[in-house]
Amino acid sequence: MNTRYRITRNPAGEQPELQLTLEECKALFEQQPDFVYQEEYKVRNAETVMTIKGDFFMWQVGGAEVPFRYYDGDLYVAVSHEIIYEKMTELAQALEAQFVEG
Repeated sequence: MNTRYRITRNPAGEQPELQLTLEECKALFEQQPDFVYQEEYKVRNAETVMTIKGDFFMWQVGGAEVPFRYYDGDLYVAVSHEIIYEKMTELAQALEAQFVEG
């Protein structure tokens, strides 16, 4: 089962000046050799392909892709495995942010 997390500096949403910026996220992820930036994410199943527009940092790990999505001053990721949780905590620390469930 996936649990969605939000990497944020502004958990209550009350201080917009604390929000993560897309530029600082891009700078961090450019330093990560196993991440690729994309402006859309394609979700495929046996019958259809759904395209979601946005700012995605795709983590290439163990033959799979894990999307970290930048949206409205925060990063979101669905955690389904311990290795994703570890990467999320590492990124939150590098961004001087915290992670909250939801």
